[in-house]
Amino acid sequence: MEVKGVLGSVSFDGEWITITKTPIGSRPAPTRIRAADVVATRYKPGRRLFYGYVQFVLPDSGPREEMPLGSLVGGRPPYEDPYSLSIPHKSNDAAQKLMTSVEQARPSR
Repeated sequence: MEVKGVLGSVSFDGEWITITKTPIGSRPAPTRIRAADVVATRYKPGRRLFYGYVQFVLPDSGPREEMPLGSLVGGRPPYEDPYSLSIPHKSNDAAQKLMTSVEQARPSR
């Protein structure tokens, strides 16, 4: 299952989450995370005028905070956060399904 985001995509194969961001001028640099290592997930649906995001929280790193609404990327984590991806409104349904699948694959704590 794959979700197209803003400047990248996030996919889940049942065990591994792969976040691929496509920076300008260089090759995509995928980040792979085992679903069993995720301690929490954060999902904010995109709206027609503002992007939302999906974020995965690992034990060694707390969740990156949302940027202030006055900034250009307001309401979502910064692009440099390797464990999150901004999503457009049209990807909300696919992102919700992906987050549900990841939650089901995580061991209960």
